[in-house]
Amino acid sequence: MTNRRTLYPEIEPYESGMLDVGEGHSLYYERVGTPGAKPAVFLHGGPGGGMSPSHRRQWNPQRYDVVLFDQRGCGKSLPFAEIENNDTWRIVADMERLRVHCGFDRWQVFGGSWGSTLALAYAQEHPERVSELILRGVFLARAREKTWLYSYGASEIMSEQWDEFSGLIPAEERGDLVKAYYTRLTSEDETTRLEAARQWSLWEGTVATLLPNPGLMEEFADPSKAVPFARICARFFLEDFFLEEGQLLTNADRIADIPGIIVQGRHDICTPPSSAWALKKAWPKGELWMVDDAGHSAGEPGIVDGLVRATDHFAGATA
Repeated sequence: MTNRRTLYPEIEPYESGMLDVGEGHSLYYERVGTPGAKPAVFLHGGPGGGMSPSHRRQWNPQRYDVVLFDQRGCGKSLPFAEIENNDTWRIVADMERLRVHCGFDRWQVFGGSWGSTLALAYAQEHPERVSELILRGVFLARAREKTWLYSYGASEIMSEQWDEFSGLIPAEERGDLVKAYYTRLTSEDETTRLEAARQWSLWEGTVATLLPNPGLMEEFADPSKAVPFARICARFFLEDFFLEEGQLLTNADRIADIPGIIVQGRHDICTPPSSAWALKKAWPKGELWMVDDAGHSAGEPGIVDGLVRATDHFAGATA
């Protein structure tokens, strides 16, 4: 495709604030676009990632009223990097609080990577509140996907980087790298925590793009992003994302009537295309748009093109 879409122009929020969701957590949220237009919500990756200004630009601001928020412990939400009272179903409940706070009856749910996991969990819990799903880099949180990323799979493709990531952990602990990293990420020693966060985050950055992206790697190494990302991500992996094995596929019938689009990179090393294909087969109204020259990142040109076309596709639908 020669005429690929790019992000909409830079835009500032017309509203922002903090939403108290209880249990000591407050979420930072912002709204962009046109008040009263088609509602949508953006779910960032991780777990433990956060919003960035580029995330605001995936929708036509004349046609959408988009809510973006930092999940528990992430970005500007408080407390920073908190793992207590932080799990999948609490975030699903937070989304409902945010929907009610914004006065929406239904909204388009848009999520990539871990955001796709969360989008599916929310849609299966509250199908009546979802007008459409737009998913990128599908992650179903099954054992095979966790093994791929932190045991055997991606390690065979990014071998040098895997050696650096696993090399932080003594050989006798490498049978369960997630547990070994979590122990260090929750250590009382700050140096230990910071180095573990840096290595965890750099490994994630390594598998995020089709071609090396030094700017992205520098961003992943920033402690302000690496610490919450690594701590929260390791906790969720350790707890199997607070989901039963295969739950999101087993319950796919709950979203049978929700239309949607999956944008998936053919060469995604982080969340392999087999998961997107499995979801598409279980979800008749979900279209799969495979991008043959892309990896995982939302910033890949082909992925950007697919996501912008997807939001445009639904811009005329009634929420």
